[in-house]
Parts: sequence; structure tokens; C-alpha cells
Amino acid sequence: MNKKRYVAYAVVFLVLAVLVYLQFRTWRNFDWSAFLSQTGHVNKLRILFGIGWIYLAYIMRAFRWNIFLRPVRRASAGRLVAPTIVGFTALALLGRAGEMIRPYLIARKENVSFSSQLAVWAVERIFDMGSFGLLLLSAIVFAPTTRALLHFFRVGNLGTLALGLVAVAFGILMVWKGDQLVVAAASRFSPKLSVLGARIALRIREFRSGLHAIHDVWSLLYAIVVSVSMWMMIALAYFEVLHSYGSGPLDIPILQVPLLMLSSMVGSLVALPGVGGGTQLATIFTLQRVFNAPKELAASCGILLWLVTFASVVPAGLILAHHERLSLRKLSAETAEAEEVVAVEEAR
Repeated sequence: MNKKRYVAYAVVFLVLAVLVYLQFRTWRNFDWSAFLSQTGHVNKLRILFGIGWIYLAYIMRAFRWNIFLRPVRRASAGRLVAPTIVGFTALALLGRAGEMIRPYLIARKENVSFSSQLAVWAVERIFDMGSFGLLLLSAIVFAPTTRALLHFFRVGNLGTLALGLVAVAFGILMVWKGDQLVVAAASRFSPKLSVLGARIALRIREFRSGLHAIHDVWSLLYAIVVSVSMWMMIALAYFEVLHSYGSGPLDIPILQVPLLMLSSMVGSLVALPGVGGGTQLATIFTLQRVFNAPKELAASCGILLWLVTFASVVPAGLILAHHERLSLRKLSAETAEAEEVVAVEEAR
């Protein structure tokens, strides 16, 4: 782990420490017995259903990756399930340092270039953003007209619209002027920033190459259907956890669940590997301030949602990694080294 990563983790830790302090200072009368009681009396079967939906979503991710892989290699989607689960386990335990392990493992397993799978990863992000945007738009359209929710929805609506427009514009720009952008990124930096220029050029090439993974209209439609279905499964996992409490404030309609998912995604931008922090705090804040859940109930549900939707993959991932004789930290180092090699090769 390099010094930059230590510094980043230290900054995140300090931010989270301040947020936790401010959060709990406002909860001076926090009832820990009520918190433990709320957590202990959840419907365990619904929690299991929630975990089941999350694992089905990982399987759908493997199917979608297989669609994008077809122009390079015809493979069985079932072969991609294990590296998908191991990859998300690495992300949960190592944070952003483990994010590229999934494309690295798939490239190694299917004997294709790492750069081609980086391209798939880049396009996958666009499909994720678009699919979640559809769910969020549904929440905006069908939400009840309470003042707090409408304000929250409008913020989400503007954000979704802006991200969607940026994504479409970026895709058009890549098709139209991709080569020129690569040259500009690689050459218009000072010698001290040449590595940065090479990395930007690499990401542009990855995305442009990834667009070729959608080789016909049927592949595009199939990828859209799989993506939307996957995000609906994640929403159902949230729904099961919320309703496992059997409590009025958490009886949130399924169409409003994407709003809670949005707050969780925003909170994940400030999180520590294996610990999270930002995700739980953002979810707790939204449950309490937007959906009017008592603070003890909001805290319990926020933590349980993180465990089910983010951390539940870890046991299966560690078992699969052990079966495949894989070390996550070694994979992280190998992936970083492979990224450097790709960047150097693309810069030539």
C-alpha cells in the first residue's frame, strides 16, 4: 500500500470521524436498549430473501458481462459468476484498491487482454447509471406529494437528468472524436504530468473500445433488460430489509426505495475498506429526516442494509477465493501492476 493510499484513507477516516461525532452528538438521548431490541426482532426470513436478491443481482452482472465479452470470446456466463463474486468481495474488503480485480480475474480466466476487460468495465458503469436512473425516475413520478419527499425527488431528478445528458454526450464524443481526444490527452501535458496524460488517454481508449462490445441491436436490448432487472433485484433487497422490521416508518413503498439507494450510493463515496461508514450514515440520515423513522430504528436499519446489500458477498467470495487459491492482496498488487503495463503500452 503506497503513501498516497494511506493519506486518502486517513482523510476519509477523519471525515467519517467528524460525521459520526456530529451525528451522535445530536442523539444525546439515544436509546441503546431500543436499538438492540429493534435489531434483534427483525424477520430473519426476509433478511435471507434480501441476501438472496443480492446474490441473484451478482449472477445477473455475470450474464451482462458475458454479453459484452461476446465480440472477444464466446464464453459461458456461469464461468463469470465466481470472478464476479470474488471481485465484489475484494471491493468490500479493500475498497477502491480492489475495484479492478474483477476485470483482471475475468481477463485471466477467459484468456483475453486485460485492456479489453477494462473497456467492458467502463461501459458497464454507463449501463449501471442509466438503469438506476430509470428506477429513480419511476420514484420521482409515482412518489406521494409530501413536501420533504418532493424536495428530495427534485434533487434526484435534476441529478439524474444531468448525469444522463453527460453520459450520452460523452458517448457521442467518443464515437465522433475519440482518436483526437486520445492524442490530446497523451501529448498536451507537461513531462511531470505525462503519467496523468497517459492514464486519461487509456481511460478514453477503454471506453471507446468498450462501445464495440455492443455489437448489434439485440445485444443492446438484452444488456438493457439485464441491467434494469439487476437493479430491480437490488431494490427488492432493500425492500425486504426495510419490511423485515414490521414497523410503520419503514413500510416504504417499493417505488420509493430508489431514493434510499441513491443516498446510500452518495454516502459510499466516503467510506473505508471493509468498514464503510459513509453509506451507513447517509442511509440513517435519509431514513430519519426524509422517512421520519425514529433514530434508533434508522440506525439499526442503516447498518443492516449495509450488511445485506454490500457485505453479504464476503463469505461466499472468501470461500471461492480459497477454492481458487487466490489472495486478494496479491491480486490487488497484480492488478495495479497490470494497469501500469496497459498504460505504458497505450502511451507508446
